[in-house]
Amino acid sequence: MPRRMTATKDGAHKVLKNTSFESIVASWLMRDGWQVFLPILDHGHKTDILISDGPNYYRIQVKTVDGATEDLVIENKWEEGNVDVVVFFARNSNWGYIAPGFKEQRRPLNHESHRRFEQGQKKFLKEFHQL
Repeated sequence: MPRRMTATKDGAHKVLKNTSFESIVASWLMRDGWQVFLPILDHGHKTDILISDGPNYYRIQVKTVDGATEDLVIENKWEEGNVDVVVFFARNSNWGYIAPGFKEQRRPLNHESHRRFEQGQKKFLKEFHQL
C-alpha cells in the first residue's frame, strides 16, 4: 500500500487543507448540475470557484474558520473581488456557513443572511439553494 514517507511543511499543509475544502464545494456543485470552473491562479482576484448555469456566472470564495465557536466576526478580504458567495468551513468541526457577498468591512459569521449547514452535500445544497 502507498504510504507517504515525507513530512509536509506547515505552510504547505495549510494550503492543502484549504484547497481540499474548495474541492469539496466544487464536487457538491457539480453533482448538483452546475458547470464548475477552477481558476489556475486566483491570487488577487478573490475567486476560488466560478460556477455557471449556462447564461449566468457566479464567483465563490471558500474560507476556513476556527470551529471552536460560531460567535466570530468575519473580516471582508474580498471586497474588491465582486464575490457573489462566500462559503465558510469550520476547520476543526463539521459545520459551515454560506454567505452572500457583502460590502461591510466586518460582519458576524452567524449573521441572519448567512445560511448554516452541517457538512455534507445534501445539507450544503439545501442551504445554498436558499441564498
